[in-house]
Amino acid sequence: MHPGGLPLNRFGATILDAGGLRLTREERAFFRDMRPLGFILFARNIDTPDQLRALVEEMRAAAGHEALITIDQEGGRVQRLRPPHWRAWPAPLDHVAAAGAHAAQAMYLRYRLIAAELHALGIDGNCAPLVDVAGPDTHPFLRNRCYGAQAAQVAGIGRAVAEGLMAGGVLPVVKHIPGHGRATADSHHVLPRVDCAKNDLQDVDFTPFRELSDLPMAMTAHVVYAALDEQPATLSPAVIGAIRDEIGFDGLLMTDDISMKALSGDLATRARAALAAGCDVVLHCNGTLDERRAVAEAAGEMTAPAQRRAEAALACRRIPDPVDISALAKQLDALTGGRMHG
Repeated sequence: MHPGGLPLNRFGATILDAGGLRLTREERAFFRDMRPLGFILFARNIDTPDQLRALVEEMRAAAGHEALITIDQEGGRVQRLRPPHWRAWPAPLDHVAAAGAHAAQAMYLRYRLIAAELHALGIDGNCAPLVDVAGPDTHPFLRNRCYGAQAAQVAGIGRAVAEGLMAGGVLPVVKHIPGHGRATADSHHVLPRVDCAKNDLQDVDFTPFRELSDLPMAMTAHVVYAALDEQPATLSPAVIGAIRDEIGFDGLLMTDDISMKALSGDLATRARAALAAGCDVVLHCNGTLDERRAVAEAAGEMTAPAQRRAEAALACRRIPDPVDISALAKQLDALTGGRMHG
């Protein structure tokens, strides 16, 4: 035990990235010391299937446990795995439109196929479904990543996406809780502000997240909801309280990337503020090794409730259901006229 009473086997309260195709000696030592809950992969980490499997194994060996390995594989602009080794996918909203009345079935098949590719590489998390409800002013960085403009439709398709991933042995990370669709700015660059009434948030934006509140993991939105607080959701005890109490989400709550320009202050301050607000784990991407170290040291080990939620989420990992992948691909082609499957 540490002097403060924390067990030595508690996970670090971080999900981190790596700089290249293999871990450096310095990265291996850092991950060994900090024992992050998991890792996230980017295009700079990806070359061939064999290379990527080796990197995933290195990450888990360095962390000293069966760390979560996640990725953003939505399709469209946001997909890290691309041809020639992996399928290309259209933007989710385009796929939903092509499938029409069969959108939920098509999106299940799409993400079951994505899960098969991920699982074959040792990747066991995907930052999807994205159940932000699109509106007339949704920023272009997000709009065609959405599944629709009606909360009930978005919730149903989001459920199908999550089930497709889980059937393939991949944990879904629902995002961006409690809803990014009303934001008219790109949180990668500035802090969006939403000024609608709380009832509108509850009736529309919160609805898909409430319907999917049983999922094991969720990612926050770097958005100010003025009806709830003047702090961005990721750093707001009031918004995190609404996520837990009004939406009813009791799974593992991770931040969106804290290096995004929507947040202010140094990275260590952001990490501490997110955890103090009630997030369980800090996601940090696209930084130097020194920046990653500052975040990991500020985040420290998971609290007991966060550790419980992390262990419950990791316990949801399962062996994929046996399927005929080529048959699923043909079904998807049939539902979309053969135009929407890479």
